[in-house]
Amino acid sequence: MGSNVPDPLSQVEFFNVIGGTPRGAKESSSSHQVEDPRTEAALWDAPNASAQDLDDAVEAGHQAFKTTQAKRAEVLNAVAKVLYDNDDLLTGVLMKETGKSRIMAHMEVQRAAFHYELTCETPTATVQLEDEIQYEDDDIQIIGTHEPYGVIGAISPWNFPLILSSVKVASALATANCIIIKPSPFTPYTILKFCELAQSVLPAQGIFQALNGGADVGERMTLHQGIAHISFTGTIAVGQRIMANCASTLKKVILELAGNDAAIVTDDVDVSAIMCVASKRLYVHAARYDDFVATFRAHLEKMYVATYGDAEAPSVFGPLSNRANFERCRGFLEDCRKHGYQVITAGGEVAKEKKGLWIAPTIIVNPPEDSLVVREEQFGPVVPIMKWDDESDVIARANLDNAGLGASIWCRDAGRARGLARQLETGTVFINQPPQPHHAGYFAGQKLSGVGGELGKQGLLSYCQTKSLHIGEEVRGERGLWLPRMGLKYWTDRPPT
Repeated sequence: MGSNVPDPLSQVEFFNVIGGTPRGAKESSSSHQVEDPRTEAALWDAPNASAQDLDDAVEAGHQAFKTTQAKRAEVLNAVAKVLYDNDDLLTGVLMKETGKSRIMAHMEVQRAAFHYELTCETPTATVQLEDEIQYEDDDIQIIGTHEPYGVIGAISPWNFPLILSSVKVASALATANCIIIKPSPFTPYTILKFCELAQSVLPAQGIFQALNGGADVGERMTLHQGIAHISFTGTIAVGQRIMANCASTLKKVILELAGNDAAIVTDDVDVSAIMCVASKRLYVHAARYDDFVATFRAHLEKMYVATYGDAEAPSVFGPLSNRANFERCRGFLEDCRKHGYQVITAGGEVAKEKKGLWIAPTIIVNPPEDSLVVREEQFGPVVPIMKWDDESDVIARANLDNAGLGASIWCRDAGRARGLARQLETGTVFINQPPQPHHAGYFAGQKLSGVGGELGKQGLLSYCQTKSLHIGEEVRGERGLWLPRMGLKYWTDRPPT
């Protein structure tokens, strides 16, 4: 199929990257295209990986694993430099496949590079692992050391394709693993191109590889006996399927699943100072509710720039990044209107004849707790805002089974804020700040929102095995091991008489 992509990106090609070598459309039996969410124009051909491609990638990973133990800091710094040096290209590709504005796509490239830098084994690194003494007395010293798994399979999402992929790749490289990443079929291009460019700085072929494809490729990865570990970010349903598949070979898993994050706004806050970005459900105290809705609406309309299709506009709002999510989000709005909920559209409705996957920022005013827009994660510019006046009630409403990833508290009273935060059943709670994970803080879900986690030192531990070394002290110069808790001494040869 031909491409409708305008210059200068029209001549860019994309490949699966296997054993350090690009495999394009000529080496693939099929390919697929993604549409530009701003214009609905067809983008580039992306070759689909076959079962043989996966086998070859796993074999290349095992061969390269022997060389990944040394020079990890150099590799991570070099990979970061690849991102910086190719910022314009990768930003342009990311804009096309996600519909993000230039400023948002550029920020994603820069943030992705930062993740490689922060895991380097250098004095300036903020996240790294070292051997640690777990216990020590006169008889024994126990040292914890951290060893890589080998070949890790990673399956990344479409919402922040480069950042969320880079968290996985950087963690794998920092812990001396090899990694095969499968980008979302909705956003394959940036990851494939980045992986291709990164080959020039890797010390061995097969350390970092990329395979494009749909659910069939991901399924094979989770069942492949040569892959020791799967890291996945996506939906609960797919995460459950992955966990079941991995059980057959006892793979280790990291599953970051749906969040449906709640934000709780108390009655003592300045509503003009609150930034509830990325929250999926807002619970605002009744005493501040009307002011909050009015202020929130005004803020959306001020930020909203209705320059559809202009990726250079200084707006954080863009189209939804793929048609499936666009239709799903429209379904939420249709359900709200069908049930008679009050719907406020900031900046006016998008013209029906306008090309692109556009939905204007929308507020749903005080819908019931059992409504679809409250129970399910919207993944779009649609937010329900509900009233509350009892703390125990709002905590119970916030603690949905599918809302265990993150939450936020907006409250001037620090003690009260911490008390509320400790009652929320989520892996992370953000107090008086928007829910944006920090690179040094472990990020993991509770309940249906995940298994294991990433980021911070504890996140790196998810990418390696901890081995305990029990080192016994010699007793009076004799070759023996004293077991004080058991009252026994074992001699390696006949004890002296």
